[in-house]
Amino acid sequence: MNSTDLEGVAKEAAGDLKEKAGAVLGDPAMELSGKAKALCGQSQQMVADAAAVARDAIAESPLRVLAITLGVGVAIGALWARGRS
Repeated sequence: MNSTDLEGVAKEAAGDLKEKAGAVLGDPAMELSGKAKALCGQSQQMVADAAAVARDAIAESPLRVLAITLGVGVAIGALWARGRS
């Protein structure tokens, strides 16, 4: 676990606590804020996981990753050029 992943876990836990406190206190704004913070923590964890997967893929086969990146870039460029004409 890297620091970004740990921050995500902490945000998710704090958000869950805040959401439960809002439910107990009957404060819908606090409950919603807690849910949003928890979701932010989950997304931060997903980004950290995706970065780790990308880092591993680049380390294992850099040429394959370069070829895929080039292909995606050409496809996006073609779609963009097609939409502009």
